[in-house]
This record gives sequence, structure tokens and C-alpha cells, in this order.
Amino acid sequence: MTTLFDPVRIGDIELANRIVMAPLTRNRAGPRQTPTELMAQYYAQRADPATGAGLIVTEASQVSPEGQGYLDTPGIHSEEQVAGWRRVTDAVHAKGGRIVIQLWHVGRISHLSLQPGGKAPVSSTARIAMSKTFTRDGFVPCSAPRALETHEIPAIVEQYRRAARHAAAAGFDGVEVHGANGYLIEQFLRDSINDRHDAYGGPVENRVRLLVEVMQAVTAEIGGGRAGVRLSPVTPVNDAGQDSHAQALFEHAIERLAPLGLAFVHVIEGQTGGPRDVAPFDYAALRRRFRGAWMVNNGYTRAMALDAVASGAADLVAFGKGFIANPDYGRRLRDDAPSNALDMAHLYGGGAIGYTDYPTLDAGRD
Repeated sequence: MTTLFDPVRIGDIELANRIVMAPLTRNRAGPRQTPTELMAQYYAQRADPATGAGLIVTEASQVSPEGQGYLDTPGIHSEEQVAGWRRVTDAVHAKGGRIVIQLWHVGRISHLSLQPGGKAPVSSTARIAMSKTFTRDGFVPCSAPRALETHEIPAIVEQYRRAARHAAAAGFDGVEVHGANGYLIEQFLRDSINDRHDAYGGPVENRVRLLVEVMQAVTAEIGGGRAGVRLSPVTPVNDAGQDSHAQALFEHAIERLAPLGLAFVHVIEGQTGGPRDVAPFDYAALRRRFRGAWMVNNGYTRAMALDAVASGAADLVAFGKGFIANPDYGRRLRDDAPSNALDMAHLYGGGAIGYTDYPTLDAGRD
């Protein structure tokens, strides 16, 4: 029987176990959106597959200056950022770990103060998101976006292609494209947000076009075996209303992506960070349409994770909050050991406190 702690190959990437550190925005990249030595230490703490994750998915990282939606989040669009991420990947690989970067464009989940020249964020729509983002003034309402012109969309696709190229140069084992949580790609996917009347709006086959073109560009650059995508079929976060036919939409999306030979699909089940039953959805129907590794996420306990892998419902399980407070969360899962308490006051921004100062099991026994 396969277990959560067994090795697995996903595409071209060999993993020592099936425990994944989920992408976790921590807002510590600084004003130049460049990974720091402290970030390298943070990821390295969680990289040893004997105690940590078999695979780390980095915090979401914007593919362009316009893709930023939160203060001090890292990018992957400049030479300086590539060099910063190289410090991170070197530190992870020195521990024997594997790491992929999550490629991100927030779309309308942004603020004028974070956009180049103070311009309006771009999206599939000109409708404002009834959500908040994080700026120097704390959490503030999102700014009104402008709808991308049809002729502008190829440049967005090219930003993802370039980001994938930069990821390879930075030493990443692969990339995960963020197609979830109400950000740009999902702003095109869902008819609750997408009100376009061009080739990227209206019927399902048009609304999945941006996702497919992005994944085609990424896989052409680095190969399907080093690429994955994150989806969240029913999450309502970031003012992402339910699609009128979510099941059909995401089944069609998976069918279009299947020929690309992706290493994995990463699915958020239910509401991100919230109830798993927020809306009915048949996730197994998606998996039947995909031959690569299937990664599940959202509120998985140890027992749920063990069962998901043993039953074949998933190949990998991603954990978020557990890895924030426990550098050795993989060991704690294996040993069924208690976890550290989460320092909520230092989740976003700051320095080492609430970031790299969490004790391991061994440290707690000193």
C-alpha cells in the first residue's frame, strides 16, 4: 500500500515523499520584491525530506510589475530577483530538497499604490473586486481595474513564458502556475467575473483560453514534466463568485491541459483556508481526466492525508499552516507529534519573528 511517506516521481521531478509545502505568502521580499537571505533560511529549514517537505511550492511570485497585488511579495521578472531566488534554490538543494516556484499575476486583486505609475490593475473585467489587498497602509480595498484589450493578452502570456525561463535560470526544479483563488487566470475562467465578448469571454472554451495559452507557453519553455497548475474550482475568496457551471468548466480545462504532459495538478478543495463543503463539486471527475500527479489541498489532517494517498484519491497532499509554524512538519506528520502554535501576529511582513524562529521537535527537547 502506498503511503504519504513514500517517494514518488512527478513528471521529471523525483520526490522523497508525498508531503508538499503549499505556497504561503509571507510579505518579506522587501521593496524591490527580491528574495532575501532570510527567505533562503526559511525555505531551507523546511527542505530536508527526512523532516520537512518532499516538495516545496514557493510563495506566489509575480511574473511582471503589473502582476503585483500585495506589499513586499517576490517577483521573478528581473535579473536581481533571479539571483535572489538562486540563493533560495541553492539552500534548498543543499538540504536535499526539491522546490518549484508559483507563478502569479493577481489581476484585479491589487491597489494603485502597488502598480507601476499608479495605473489601474488589469483584469478580464472592469468591475472592481469586493476584496482587500495588503499595502503600506495595511489591508485596504482593491482598486478598480481596467479590462485588458484583446491585443494585450499575448503580452501577458509572454510574461509567464519569460517567468518560466527565469525560474529555470534561478535553479528551480519546476514551476506551478497560479490559476486559483480569484487571481488573473481565474478572473478569465469564471463567468461570475469574466464579462468579455471577445475570444477570451463567453463560452467555456473561450474562458479557458488564457489558462491553456499560458500553460502551452510555460511547457514550451521548460517542458511539461517540470510544470504544474493550481486550480480552485469553487473557492469564493477574492470575490470569486461561483461559476454557473463549475463542473463543466473545470472538466473542460483539465481536458485541454491533459495533452501538455504536466507534472501535476494542484487542487484546492472547497474554500481556500475555509470550509471544504462550501459548494458541491466532484473532484474525482477531474482526476479521471488527468494522467499526471494529483495534488490535493485545504484542511487536510494527518488522518485525511494518509487515507487520500493510501486510497489512491491523491498522489500528494499539500499543507500550508502546518509548515508555517513547524519547519519539521513532515517529521511531525510521520511521528504523529504535536505542532507549534501559529504566531498570527507575524504572518505578513516583518523579520525573523514568526518566520524562522519556530522550534523543531529536537530543539523543543533541549
